[in-house]
Amino acid sequence: MKIALGADHAGFPMKDTVRQVIEALGHEVLDCGTTGTDPVDFPDITQATCAPVLDGRAERAILVCGTGQGAVMAANKLPGIRCGLAHEPYSAHQAVEHDDANAIAMGAWLVPHALIPDIVREFLAAVFDDDEDTRRRVAKLNALDRSAPAD
Repeated sequence: MKIALGADHAGFPMKDTVRQVIEALGHEVLDCGTTGTDPVDFPDITQATCAPVLDGRAERAILVCGTGQGAVMAANKLPGIRCGLAHEPYSAHQAVEHDDANAIAMGAWLVPHALIPDIVREFLAAVFDDDEDTRRRVAKLNALDRSAPAD
């Protein structure tokens, strides 16, 4: 699989570890920034990292910021992206299995270093359940991309 990987300045210190895990699992990394700890805006990195998933250059995206919260919020504003917050392996797997996530966000300040390999492995190995219930729910998630705010 080709995996888009992006981190803002807060996530940058964890980015190389994530890259090493992805590559050790036999996947290719598409580096979407940043390249250091100078401040950058997480919405810009998130958009750059999710774009390859949306245009087919990557199958999934992994986002790393300080808490993961900004990245997950920004990613889920992009129609076609379904991003889960993954600070432990179970959520990383479930996001794909039940919600057909094509991206996860992780918090560099919160994720224990020892869990990074398990989180990444579970996310990349997970397969969408693709039964009637999960298909219906994901269709409803996708429909929200086209919905207007309630009056």
